[in-house]
Amino acid sequence: MMMMSISNGPFALAHEEGYKLYGFPYSASTWRVLAVLHEKGLSYYPITVNLRTGEQKKPSFLSINPFGQVPVLLDGHLKLTESRAIALYIENSHRSRGPKLLNHKNYNKMGTETMWMYIESFEFDPPATILTFEQAIKPLTGLKTDYKVVNETEPELEKVLDVYEERLKKSRFLARNRFTMADLFHLPNIQYLMNTTTKRLFENRPNVHRWVSEIMARPAWKKACDPNAWYDMKNNNEN
Repeated sequence: MMMMSISNGPFALAHEEGYKLYGFPYSASTWRVLAVLHEKGLSYYPITVNLRTGEQKKPSFLSINPFGQVPVLLDGHLKLTESRAIALYIENSHRSRGPKLLNHKNYNKMGTETMWMYIESFEFDPPATILTFEQAIKPLTGLKTDYKVVNETEPELEKVLDVYEERLKKSRFLARNRFTMADLFHLPNIQYLMNTTTKRLFENRPNVHRWVSEIMARPAWKKACDPNAWYDMKNNNEN
């Protein structure tokens, strides 16, 4: 399989076969893709784009993704950006491998799963991302949390979690009674928020709390957000 080649700079490709994943092991969006790769038991070649030093804005990376964002997946001549799109591509490419994260046979069930994936994107993600940025990302970069923004945003997330609480009274997971992509998509923001004061919004809702505990405990997720796993994979590929 011929690989798209970037011959110069820190982003030179080292392998000729398999997935290449440009990302950062502390990036929530990178975690989303890694979770699917680990659920499926797939190997990949990680290429680190250091967001803390601004590598994502350098010409060498902007030639790969002009939006200056990670992750980016290369599969042969195919280049994909946007973590949710990449996650769906991997799942659809490896349907028979590992857990089925989407229902590919029943259109009714597929419709429900798709609905909850869109709910995550348009209802949960906007307030959750603001709260993650203010309470988790800002402190990492030396900026101060704006608690006025936090106090204004938490009620928006509470409204979403109230809907989730009702849904999870009737279903073990959001879309079905088994773990699907709809649940997985939520994990990056939840991972960060459970280390902030906003965690109380999840813990105060027993069914949401039970759901969060279960999805965060998945071995694939623990590996996805472990930076050591990223660097171990890189070292294994280079040896």
